[in-house]
Amino acid sequence: MQDPGQRHVVWTGPIALAPPRPLGPNRMRPWLRNTVLVALMLVLVGVFLRNANLAEVWHVMRTAHPGLVAAGVGCLFASYALRALRWQVMLAPLGRTHFGPALRATVIGFAASFILPARAGEILRPWLLARREGLDTAAVITTIIIERLLDFVTVLVLLASFFTFFDPGLSAMDPAMFQTVRTWGTRAGYAAVAGMAALMGAAARPDLLLRIVAALTGWLPARLRRVITGLAGQFAAGLAVVRDPARLALALAWSFPLWFIIAAQIWLVSMAVGVTLPPTGALLIMAILVVGVAVPTPGAVGGFHEAYRVAATAFFGADNDHAVGAAIVLHAVGFVPTLVAGAWLMAREGLSLTHLGAEAQRATREEARP
Repeated sequence: MQDPGQRHVVWTGPIALAPPRPLGPNRMRPWLRNTVLVALMLVLVGVFLRNANLAEVWHVMRTAHPGLVAAGVGCLFASYALRALRWQVMLAPLGRTHFGPALRATVIGFAASFILPARAGEILRPWLLARREGLDTAAVITTIIIERLLDFVTVLVLLASFFTFFDPGLSAMDPAMFQTVRTWGTRAGYAAVAGMAALMGAAARPDLLLRIVAALTGWLPARLRRVITGLAGQFAAGLAVVRDPARLALALAWSFPLWFIIAAQIWLVSMAVGVTLPPTGALLIMAILVVGVAVPTPGAVGGFHEAYRVAATAFFGADNDHAVGAAIVLHAVGFVPTLVAGAWLMAREGLSLTHLGAEAQRATREEARP
C-alpha cells in the first residue's frame, strides 16, 4: 500500500497521498535528517509492539489465508494500473503518452520511494516518463501535485460516504468517540467536495488564483508574502497542466475505482489474518492509514503499522496480536511485490539505484531554481 514542504509523505505502496515536497533547499543535513527519521521509526515500532505477544503474532502471520493475501497483491498491481490510466488523462494536454511507459514509471517510482531518501520516487516517476515520451519534465512533475490533491479529496469523500450511507458496524467503539469521528469525518468530506469545486474553478483561471493570493497576502511581511506567493505559483503551474475542468473531473472519476481497489486490498488482507470487519469498514481504516503514513519514516514503517493497529482494535474490536500481525502482512503486501517488480523493471530499463538517486537530486535542484 502509498509521503503530503511536503513533510507529510506517504506510504508508497497502495496508499500515497501527499504531494511532493516543495522543491527548495533542505536546511537540515541529510545525515541528520535520516538519523532523526530512523530514530522516529524505531520509537514507533516500539510503540506498535509494546503489548504484542510475538509468538502469537508470528502464528497469526504464518497462518494467513494465502488466497486472500494473493488477492491483496493483485489489488496492489491493479491500483498501479489505475494510477497509470489516471495519469494519462492528466498528461494528455502535454502530449501523447502510452500506458506501458506510464505503468513502468509508476512502479519504479513507488519502489524507489521505499529505499531512496527524501521520497525520491515522486520526482523519478515523472522524470522517467518524460524521458521516455519526450515530454517537458517540469510540466510532468506538476501533474503529481494535482494527483495527490485528487487522492486527498477522494479519501475524504469516501470517509464521509462511509459514515453517511453505510452501517459502520463499530459495536466495539465508545458511542461518544464514534460520534466525534463521524461528525468530523463527514465535515471533512463535505469540505473536500467544496474544495474540489474551487479547484476546478482555479484550473480554468490559474491567473485569477494568483491575483487572489496577492490581494489576501498584501498585509504580510515581504518575506512571508514571497513564500506564500511562490507556493501559489507552483500550485497554479500544476493547475495550468489541466486547465480544462472537464479533464480534471475525469481524473477525479478515475480516483474512485483506484481507492476502492486500495480499500479492497485492506479488507482482503485483514480477513486473511483473522481481523473481521465489514467491507465498507476498510474505508475507515484507509483514512486512518493516511494519517499514519503522514509520518515521514523510511518506507512508512512504524506510522503505518501503529495506525492500522489502533484502527483495527479501537474501531472494530480486533485482538491486539491479530491487528499487529495484519499490519505487518498488509505492509509487506505493498512493500515486497513493489520492490521486486521495481527492481525487475529497473534492470530492463538499464537503470540503477545510484543513477536514479543522482537524477532525482538533479531534477530537484532544477525545480528549485527560480
